[in-house]
Amino acid sequence: MSYLPQIAIDQLKSKLTNDLSVLGKIYKAKKSQFQTLSIDHSRVDEMLLDGWEIVIERKRMATKTKMQKAKHYSRLFEDQVWCQMYELGYRHLNYDENFILPFGQEKENTKQIDVIAIDHETIILIECKSSKQLKKAPSYKELFEGLPIKLNGFKKVLEQAFGRGLKVKYIFATRNLRIDIDDVDFKRLFTTGSFYYNDNTYDYVNSLIKSYKSVATYQFLGLLFKNELINLDKIEVPAVEGDMGGKKYYMFSIEPKLLLKMSFIMHRTRANVEELPTYQRLLVSKRLNGITKFIDNGGYFPNSIILNFSPHKHEVQFEASSRSGDSSSRFGMLKIPNAYAIAYVIDGQHRLYGYANSEYKETNTIPVVAFKNLSSHEQLKTFMDINQNQKAVSPSLKIDLEEDIYWNDPKAVYRMQALRSAIVKGLSNTQDSSLFNKITIGEDGSLLGMKAFTTAISKSGLVPTANGNKYTNANNAGLIYDLSNQNHDDEMRRSKKSVVQFLILCYNYVADSYPSIFDKKQSFIVSARGTYAFIVLIGLLNTYLSEKDGLNFKTTPQDRFDALKDYLKVLLDGLSNITPEEEKRQLTLLGTGADVKWLRFFQTIINSKYPDYEPTELTAWKEMHDDQLQDEGRKFIISVEKHIKKVVIEKMKILFKDNWTLEIKDIWLACLGRAEEENAKNYKEGLSKQKVEWTEMFNIMDYKNILSTYWSKIPDEAEDRVGFKTFEKEFTIDVGYGVHGVKQQLKWITVFNSHRNILAHEGSKENGLNKEEVMFLRTVYDHFFK
Repeated sequence: MSYLPQIAIDQLKSKLTNDLSVLGKIYKAKKSQFQTLSIDHSRVDEMLLDGWEIVIERKRMATKTKMQKAKHYSRLFEDQVWCQMYELGYRHLNYDENFILPFGQEKENTKQIDVIAIDHETIILIECKSSKQLKKAPSYKELFEGLPIKLNGFKKVLEQAFGRGLKVKYIFATRNLRIDIDDVDFKRLFTTGSFYYNDNTYDYVNSLIKSYKSVATYQFLGLLFKNELINLDKIEVPAVEGDMGGKKYYMFSIEPKLLLKMSFIMHRTRANVEELPTYQRLLVSKRLNGITKFIDNGGYFPNSIILNFSPHKHEVQFEASSRSGDSSSRFGMLKIPNAYAIAYVIDGQHRLYGYANSEYKETNTIPVVAFKNLSSHEQLKTFMDINQNQKAVSPSLKIDLEEDIYWNDPKAVYRMQALRSAIVKGLSNTQDSSLFNKITIGEDGSLLGMKAFTTAISKSGLVPTANGNKYTNANNAGLIYDLSNQNHDDEMRRSKKSVVQFLILCYNYVADSYPSIFDKKQSFIVSARGTYAFIVLIGLLNTYLSEKDGLNFKTTPQDRFDALKDYLKVLLDGLSNITPEEEKRQLTLLGTGADVKWLRFFQTIINSKYPDYEPTELTAWKEMHDDQLQDEGRKFIISVEKHIKKVVIEKMKILFKDNWTLEIKDIWLACLGRAEEENAKNYKEGLSKQKVEWTEMFNIMDYKNILSTYWSKIPDEAEDRVGFKTFEKEFTIDVGYGVHGVKQQLKWITVFNSHRNILAHEGSKENGLNKEEVMFLRTVYDHFFK
């Protein structure tokens, strides 16, 4: 029985067109940022007053004037989304914005849809919301509450109009709207299986269309229908199962047409941020055409496509039929769900997509090595291994090559890599340098690695840092580089020479005047972390003196060194007279931050002699190691945490009586588990009398979850409401993030928890809070106790 009368279906279909000539004209009109009209000459003045402008044409029409007007931002967005669908290959679309889709049999059961696109497999329904400028989105509660009923009705109508088997996807597309996707109302959109299409998604799809041309639809459908079945028929291929590196994999051959639908590329774009870490770049469209032509001319690729079958509800299954007595591998049948985007392409996207427009995509089979259930990090590692480590290349060789590869690169970021590479090689290759042959260059091993030097130079402020073509130094005062010189080759050569000579003078001063420090095996200067601390210190002193005494990029290396010499002398005298205990403590520092700790240690020595030299970062470091300040912060934390626990438990008992623990069942069970673990640990250590109660095992984020869940809850019984203050009234604190909505009102707890974690280990002397962070804790403390 039909869901709607046939006349209603016919009216619906009449609002769509699959006429290619008509679609081409519509596409041209929608692609423009202007709407155009041809009007009688007599109406021109009237239209001009309404914001229209005259289009100057070579040949003026006899009775008409062509005029144009910029599209309204909402109309423009709808047209641009429509054009994306057309560019993705859809050739059955609505021809104007007045497409009304029924979702029920009553006359009022209709909904205007901005874009509808249909092909032989899918129907895409798109609703567009936009703003001229970036702003907070309004509430979509009413829209999303009724969405399940509408979508159910839409599918019935579309099935009647276009037949069964087509997959329907509703897209909610926005532009310039700030939306909290964790909002309870917005989450209703995702419960319907719909897709949210924001600014990043729009840009990403445009990039796909630009790079992948007519075959972008495969990645687009994977984006929309990820892990959804195309049909119930599984794809069965003969395969060999094996183990490699502790990972299970399958080797098989498959037609590209089948693989294209189930594959997905982990592009490193903002649109795929939830998939992080992503690792693939968009493919090169010129290469794609060449590969297709190569295949169609009889070419082939004997190497395998590398995949990972992602973990989800539709798992691949392997049915083994035999095992060779000489091998642990097994032959059998691999059964692959016929679903979108279940296979992430780790290597071989160009080869795979080269088949997309080939006449052989249904008849050729391509070799595949497919892993199962690799994590994103494991996929990234595999990708890096394939692309970097097939031939082992040492880090020093890579840095060594940067000078030759990037010296004349059009982008500043790569030129600066080349400059840093050249400076390090200059330090090691200059014979009058105390570092001569002490740095590993290329494949020639030595005492120190190039990486430590390039990292230190990039942080020193001696030469520029860049992102793309934009220089990014926070302070340009100490640069030994003329940013205004557009002859990059000339300036880089001059800068390299000056920096190398300056650093050689500094290192030679240590070697000549303080040989006991320079020649020591565990040296504060000649070591990886010493390299970082010494060179960055030299750079920071150079910046300080550039601001204080007027040093600039024209200052000679000798004059620059003479200006710094007294500061270096204080440092080296301090290191010479260091107590054995302090020396041992510094030399045995562990962890990735040890080099920065040495830098601060060096700065502290200089600051003791030159109090005026106290950079901001040193002030903060000293504050973080001020025991009195840390004790004050710890006092605030303990008091606030006790207060939170007391108030939360008291109010939960008032709100829910004896059932309060059931209201927080997950947290309650987690705390019970923590308490049992702690009691078991105490028992093993002979402390069984110290019974830990579960209420002692709340963490700060547990409290935050409870507060946000029952934020404005009041007791059910009238007598309990007398004098009762809601969590909202008790725990709303504005610490600079605003108080508009629960998220902002409780932002302080997240910050409080991060500060608490820093001071969690009372014996730690390596971490601490600065003054500003302790003042934050005081603000929170004062809220509750003043």
